[in-house]
Parts: sequence; structure tokens; C-alpha cells
Amino acid sequence: MTLPSEAGFAGPGDGSFAVVAVIAVIAIVALLAVLVLLQRQRREVARANELLGLSRQLRRRYDALQAVTREGVLVTSLGGAVLDLSERAAAILGLEPAVSVGRQLSDLPLVLVNEQGLAMNPSAVLGHRQGGHHTGYTVDSALVGVVLPGTAGTQARMVQVSSQLVAAGDGDDDAVLTTLVDVTGRREVEAALIRSEMQFRVAMENAPIGMALVDLDWCIVEANAAFADLLATTVGALRGYPMEDLSTAETRASERLEVDRLLGGGQHRFSMEKRYQRADGHLVWVVLDAALVRTADGRPDHFVVQVRDSTETRLQAEMLTHRAMHDPLTGLANRTLLQEVLQSVLEQPGVVDRVAVLACDLDGFKEINDRYGHAAGDEVLVHVAGVLRAATARRGTVARLGGDEFVVVVQDPDGPKAVFEVAAAVHAGLQEPVRVGRRRLSVGASVGIALAEPETVEGGAPAMLAAADAALYRAKAAGRGRTEVYDHSMSRGSGLELSRELADALAEGQLVVHYQPIVDLADQRVVGYEALVRWQHPTRGLLLPSAFLSAAQEAGITVPLGQFVAAQVVEFVASHPDPTRWVSINVSADQLGDGEFATTVLAEISRRRVTAGRIVVELIESSLVASGTRIRHELTQLSAAGVPILLDDFGTGVSPLSYLRDLPVAGVKLDMSFTSGIPEDPTAGKVARALGALARELTMVTIAEGIEHVEQAEFLHANGWRYGQGWMFGGAQPPASLL
Repeated sequence: MTLPSEAGFAGPGDGSFAVVAVIAVIAIVALLAVLVLLQRQRREVARANELLGLSRQLRRRYDALQAVTREGVLVTSLGGAVLDLSERAAAILGLEPAVSVGRQLSDLPLVLVNEQGLAMNPSAVLGHRQGGHHTGYTVDSALVGVVLPGTAGTQARMVQVSSQLVAAGDGDDDAVLTTLVDVTGRREVEAALIRSEMQFRVAMENAPIGMALVDLDWCIVEANAAFADLLATTVGALRGYPMEDLSTAETRASERLEVDRLLGGGQHRFSMEKRYQRADGHLVWVVLDAALVRTADGRPDHFVVQVRDSTETRLQAEMLTHRAMHDPLTGLANRTLLQEVLQSVLEQPGVVDRVAVLACDLDGFKEINDRYGHAAGDEVLVHVAGVLRAATARRGTVARLGGDEFVVVVQDPDGPKAVFEVAAAVHAGLQEPVRVGRRRLSVGASVGIALAEPETVEGGAPAMLAAADAALYRAKAAGRGRTEVYDHSMSRGSGLELSRELADALAEGQLVVHYQPIVDLADQRVVGYEALVRWQHPTRGLLLPSAFLSAAQEAGITVPLGQFVAAQVVEFVASHPDPTRWVSINVSADQLGDGEFATTVLAEISRRRVTAGRIVVELIESSLVASGTRIRHELTQLSAAGVPILLDDFGTGVSPLSYLRDLPVAGVKLDMSFTSGIPEDPTAGKVARALGALARELTMVTIAEGIEHVEQAEFLHANGWRYGQGWMFGGAQPPASLL
């Protein structure tokens, strides 16, 4: 049985518990919802922070990119307001970014001009332009000038401007993105390149020498008018023409070799002299200069070629070479060429019985010169040269050694027979008088012959010439108009032995040059020297010129002796430590006239790179009494080259005033015969004073020689003589003691 009290108590308690349970459930659900909301909020905050960080990172990257790029960026609204301005864009436009953002383009301090210098509207150039109607559309770029504050319009900065519509995002209006590129430098480079190209083209087209651009196949791409004129053709005809085909066949291989060396990097340029064949068939000498132009990475690109006409220069060089080896009057070989030919012939095997030397000297030539003048004498010499050529009949070399002395080197399988035939033909050819103007002048010849015997061949060219000269001496002594053949007996009593010994001495270096000082009489400072030749004889010791100069004349070696002295003097001057000192060389008339002395002096000066004024030529006045136009020509040649000419022994000759007038004389030397009488001899003093006054009036250099004591030096200096030499200042010394 259930108790009533328990049943009543249980009924109402069950309802309260249910309510509490429901409330608890609701609270839990609400808490869970709050927790979910909090979690979502945290995620959204984290996402927002992440996006903010990403935005900052992107901004930093954007700023960094703008800092290093050469392009500037300007962002504007469609209405023209500045939304963003990069540092580079601000620098290009000359604006401040901080005060420019947010302002209208029309309010910015911008001055823009077009390429013609006319002002432009900044809003129309940098803002929204017609044509950009949809996002991503780029308006064609424009080139404008930005005039910076404080500069003139001509100094505008050239800027390339490009605009593009971009979406602003979040439903906002589109924006205008404008990029700015400063092209001032590029434009300047382009202008400079255009200017350089124009200058090169103008220079090439108007160059006085031929120029061409040649491709790597060595074919002409472009040429100028001078090149076309040189080849007697047109510029159009030269385009595409192979350079090799311009040359004559003998130089094409060497030209191709030089081109290949350029392409291979063996050289940067080459120069060569060659012959080109013109369109009219004529040949011209040219100097071809070619240089290879490479690209920036070092690859061959093309050649630049210059072609200079050297025909005249070549002809002049050949003429000078011919003149250096030939007599200017007759065109025959001169002494230098003769000795070279004879020596080379004698050095060949089997010359005995195949070679002979014929020396010819005219009889009565001096009388013709004295009576009818040098012009008539020259005509006679030219006629005799023709007779000798005809008599030789191409069987040897004909030479004129100087004056009326000729030599023929005969080369024939039967030398003795041929040389006698030549001698007979010479005598026969001279039997006919020479017609000079209205006169008929008779001239004969004495002939000396030397056969190539073992003894004479061993002595070389000097021995053969000396032998022929000895035979000539015998012929003239025997009555002239004769022919004599050399034999060993002729060396006795004829001076041949001494002459041969002197010739050997010259070849073996026994002749030396000593130097006597020349001083300034004002302070006795050495300013130069006179070169004096000496013979260091192996048995007789040091010989002065008086002991052997006559033998040198008989041996016919005065010209090579003068050449030897000139070479020694130039070498001495070149090695002397004082670049202001000069040296004078004594020269007589028989050493002049054929151009050999002048050629040697000028060649040595050029080879040793010596100033021409440091070499002085002293002419012995007494030897110039019969000086002709040929001597004057050679002296003029030396003077024109800068070599001063002095008149030695001044006052002792027959006609010194005519020499001062007719010859290119720069100074005079007072003969020691006048100096020695000073101051005791009043006449000597008066002559020295008068000659000094004359020389000064003609603005000539004055030198007194033979000074032995102070009184002479003082007197001469007081009377206008500037320089002096003599035993008072020292005798001639070897070069070793002066260097």
C-alpha cells in the first residue's frame, strides 16, 4: 500500500527541475554561440592584420621598386587629382611628393612644352586623355619637355609619357596610371650619334683623299668622290666592287694576307704601297691604309679604308734615287754607283778575262772651258757621254767621276778584246768636232785600261780604278790621244803606290777625323769645331793632310774622302752631349758638282736625326775660281736644307765679292795670313777690319782663324769678328777627348 504523503510530495517537484534544465541548456547554447562568435572575430582580426601586413609589405616593395627604376609613376583620378606620386616621378617633374598628392594637376607648378617648344596643358598630358575609354587601354606615348624651375625653355628635360586606365577597386571610379621616362640622355646620345654620322659622312664625301667603307668580304660598301676620281670611275660603279680587283696581280696575295691578319686579330691596321689600275687602263701608285672596326662585343664589323695617290711621291723618290746614283749633267752613273757596280762584278767568280776598266780623260777640255765658258764645256761633256755610250754598245757601265774624267766598266765574255774595241770606238767617235752653237770644237781623249788580273781583282774596285788611272797617267804623259794598258811597272815613280795605299787606308779605317775648337771671342766659350782629317799611318804615324791630300787627288778618292769625313762628323755631332755645338767640314771644288757630297751629308743628317744647322760646309775660296753652275746647284741644295755655307780663306782669292753675291754663303773665315800680322802689321789690321765690316754689312757669320795670342783675339773681337780659332784655344783633338 502506497503512502499518500509520498505521492503528494513527488508531483510538484518534477516540474521545477524541467525548467531548470531548459534554462541550463539555453545558457550552454548561448555560451557556445558566444564562443563561436569570439573565435570568428579572432580569425577576422588575424586576417585583417595579415592583410594589413601584406599591404605594408607590398607598399614597401612598391616604394623600393620605384626607388631603383628609371620610370616614374603618377596616379591621378579622372578628375585630375593627384592620388600618388613616386619619388622618381617627382624628380623627373621637379615636384615635391608630400605637397603634390591631393592637388589638381592644373594647380601644380609644371611647365610642359612639345618638341617645337610650345607650351602644353599638364592636365591634358599627364591626366585622362581621349582614347582611354576602358580599363587597361594605353594611350600612345608622347614626348614632352619639362622645364625645371630656374632654367630656360631651351634646357627642357625630355620625358616620354604613357597613360593607362586602371581599376581603383571596391567600386570606386577608375584611375589614370601615368609612367614617366626621362629620355634626355638617350636623346642626346642619339643626337650625338646622328651628328657624328653626319660629320663622318661629310668628312668622307669631301675628303681630298680616297676613302671607302668595306665589308668583311673585302668589297666596297661606300666610297667617296676622291676615290672614284682617283680610279677614273664613279661612286656608284665602286659600290659592291671587290677591293682586290683594283690591284695589279702581283700585290693581291700580300693584300689578302694583311686583311686576314686584321680579321684574325694579328694587327689593328695595315698600310702598304701598291699599284691600282684605273678604269681608263692607266696605272697609279697608291698608299692603302686599312683599319678594322669591331662591334661592342669585339666581333669584326667592317673596314675603313683610305687610299692616297702616291704616284708623284713615288716618281720623286725614284728620281732622287736616280740622282743619287747618276751624274746630273750627262745622266751617266756617278762615282758611287760605279764603285758599287765594279765591286759587285769583281766579287763574282771567274771575272778574270771577262772584266776590264777603261779610264778616259779629255785632252784640251780645260782650254775649251777657259775660252768659251762652262756652258760650252757642258755641251762637250754631254757629247762625250754619248760617244762613250755608243762605243760601249751595252757591254758595260759608263760613268762620269767628275770634271772631264770618265770610266767604263766593260763586261764581256772576251773582256780584253771588248775593252780595246771600246777604246778604238771612243777615239773614232771623238774625231768628229763637237758643234757648240756656231763653233766646231775639237776634243780628244787619253785612255787607260786595266784588265781584271788576279792581283788587281784581289784589291777590289779601288785597285782596279787606280790601275786604270795609272795607265791613263802614262797615256797623257806619252803625248795624249793614246791608249795605254796597265802593267806593274807603272806603279814606280807615278805615285800609284801611295795612291793605292791611301785607298786601302780609307777602306781599312786608318783615316780619322780630329776636331779643333771654335770659340766665341766675347767669352772664349767653345761653340763649335772644325773637322780636320788625319791619316793614322801604320808605320809613319799620324800624318797631316798636306802629306797625303795630293795623293788623294791623284788616286781620285777626294769625293769618297769627303763623304767619309761627312759621315764621321755627323756621327760625332749626334753623340756630342751639347746639342748646340756645330762642326764645319772643309770642301774643295773637285768634291762638288756631281751631287754626291750633298747627298751623303743630307742622308747622314736624316739618318742620325741631327739638326741641319749643326753641320757647316767650309768652301776653300781658291778652289772656286772656276766654279760652275753645278757647284752652285749643289751648294744651294745644301743651303736650302739648312746647312750653312762658309767661305774659307776669305780675302785670299781672286774675286771674293762675286762669290758672296753668287753663292749661298752664310759666313766667312778670315785667312790666318791676315791674323798672323796682327797687331804689328798695320796693313793686316786694316784688311781684317775692312773684311769684317763687309761681312757684317752682309749680315754674315764671321770667324777668324790662326789666333795664337790674346792681343790678336782682342783686336779681332773689337773689330767685329765674332768667333775665333787657333792654338790659343787649342789644337785639333780626337773625338774621344771631346765626348
